[in-house]
Amino acid sequence: MSTQTMAAEDLLIRTMPTPNPYALKFVMNASFKNEGKASFNTAGECEELPLVRDLFGIEGVKQVHLFQNTLTVTHSGELDNDAVSAHVSAVIRSRFAVHDPAFGEAEVKRPARSAPSDPEIAAIEDILDRTIRPGLQADGGDIEVIELTNNELKITYQGACGGCPSSMAGTLDAIQGILRNELGNESIVVTPV
Repeated sequence: MSTQTMAAEDLLIRTMPTPNPYALKFVMNASFKNEGKASFNTAGECEELPLVRDLFGIEGVKQVHLFQNTLTVTHSGELDNDAVSAHVSAVIRSRFAVHDPAFGEAEVKRPARSAPSDPEIAAIEDILDRTIRPGLQADGGDIEVIELTNNELKITYQGACGGCPSSMAGTLDAIQGILRNELGNESIVVTPV
């Protein structure tokens, strides 16, 4: 297990709001995840990651999403954002020394996202990478393509985007409009699952 060598007092943690009123983004001067991204919905999913596991001990935490030097916490609203921010920052400071930002890399040596074998899915992924993902990632979230069947594209939102009111309306409409325009297919429908 690779651990961090940065002392807790040297960690710079910046808490930022997201478009989701129940999600906060924590940007740090060190990496939470070296390669790829990861989302967790329960403490049981991340037993081997004490920092992430302990975040689920905070009242109301529903999801933790890690991407590079950003950690996004989605919560139920039981605590206000200031209280969530204070608790999350305390967990980061106390557990970062034992956090392994290379988790998952040794298990499967492959690119962060395998190139899809379906050319239509590959085109969709390219469009999302150029147009949608940068904005979602800047807000502490992301999108994952699940499948394309009969012009229905099933996606899942990750991080701050999961449960965000704007992801179910404006963002979804934008994704669908961009894909229809760039693919020249007015029949494509995007469905979050």
